[in-house]
Amino acid sequence: MHLPTLSPRRLAGATVIACAAALIPVASLAATSAPAAPAAAAPPACQTAGLVMWLSDGNAAAGTFYYDLNFTNLSGHACTLRGHPGVSAVNLAGGRVGTPAGWGNPGNARLRTIRLANGATATAVLAVTDVYNYPAGVCHQVATAGLRVIPPNQFTSKLVPYPVRACSTSQVFMQAGVVQRQP
Repeated sequence: MHLPTLSPRRLAGATVIACAAALIPVASLAATSAPAAPAAAAPPACQTAGLVMWLSDGNAAAGTFYYDLNFTNLSGHACTLRGHPGVSAVNLAGGRVGTPAGWGNPGNARLRTIRLANGATATAVLAVTDVYNYPAGVCHQVATAGLRVIPPNQFTSKLVPYPVRACSTSQVFMQAGVVQRQP
């Protein structure tokens, strides 16, 4: 009896055809399966225009006043906040007075993304040191009209009325904590 011999080229071609034939049912099955459900999109970052910002009454300790800087979402949809707000004292003309607030953690909050439903409020602790604690050579005291506040990860600001005495020098007299859920 004589068995046919296959050349290596014919053997490779037969192998390719056999593999392709085996994969056709798998490919057709995958093509007919239901598509995966799309992942829910995360809410966008809160835009300055959709937020109302305001200060609540503060507490004092050792020459520093602690306020809740509040961010209320009135955008009509959920949004997110993450990080520290930018805060500067301003004069009546809206010009910055002194050095912006440092980014400390006066509220001991952990950095996390806060989902803010429409109508909900988040807070950041704002620590304001009484400028009378500084020597005159370190802090030239001036009256201000309010605070210019930039929400985390934004580039536009809003004015929060808050007359305070500020340092017109490079002395940092405010610390802004991270935004957190309102307790």
